[in-house]
Amino acid sequence: QVQFVESGGGLVQAGESLRLACTASGIIFDIYDMGWYRQAPGKERELVALITVNERRNYTGSAKGRFTISRDNAQNSVYLQMNSLVAEDTAVYYCNAGYSPPGLFLLHLDFNYWGLGTQVTVSS
Repeated sequence: QVQFVESGGGLVQAGESLRLACTASGIIFDIYDMGWYRQAPGKERELVALITVNERRNYTGSAKGRFTISRDNAQNSVYLQMNSLVAEDTAVYYCNAGYSPPGLFLLHLDFNYWGLGTQVTVSS
């Protein structure tokens, strides 16, 4: 069965960095486009960054220039390097897998499953 395990979150000061990791199991990792999502208190879950099987990367506007998504197919893992963190980045971060249509910042999810996520808290 599919499983996503997110890690790497924590409490940091504004301007600092974190590197999140997500390890997937139960799927053939290297055939899926991967995305990082976040959900802040009282808000909808939003797509933050995606990386395709061909390593095309795309980011939500507030993440451009600060976040970098990467993947390691040998480790079944996707990463999110977050620099220059701001209070608005505070959220629970999740990963998931699916298909991203070319040229679109969109991930059609293949799995109706979410991991527990990892909490990122940025104090200002």
